[in-house]
Amino acid sequence: MAPYIRPLLLTAGTLALVLGVIGIFVPLLPTTPFVLLAAACYARSCERCHRWLVTHRWFGSFIRNWHEHHGVTRRQKASALSLLWAGMALSATFGTSSWWVRLVLVAIALGTTVYLVRLRTIEAAPVARATDTN
Repeated sequence: MAPYIRPLLLTAGTLALVLGVIGIFVPLLPTTPFVLLAAACYARSCERCHRWLVTHRWFGSFIRNWHEHHGVTRRQKASALSLLWAGMALSATFGTSSWWVRLVLVAIALGTTVYLVRLRTIEAAPVARATDTN
């Protein structure tokens, strides 16, 4: 690998992760593709950053599920759809007074909903629980 590629990938991964985090709060900015891009960039540039992202409590399970099963859990779908529609409703209500912008927001939300619903649904991994040793 050329010596300048590694820092470029690290920078691209960090920028993608920042955009993904912003996308949690901004309805039209997608979170998932940016987080997956960050994981791919980190995998090729910084093992420590990749390990941190894959074991992160919010993003880690999603990345692992996508890499291993190409799907998401029912809970992840429900969370994504709830946040999507809440964000779109707030944007349509308070962000614009134009009917055509509201129509575009609804169309985007419907398209994203169809995409999310069609994604493969996987079973959530069982949560490890402490056993009683009495």
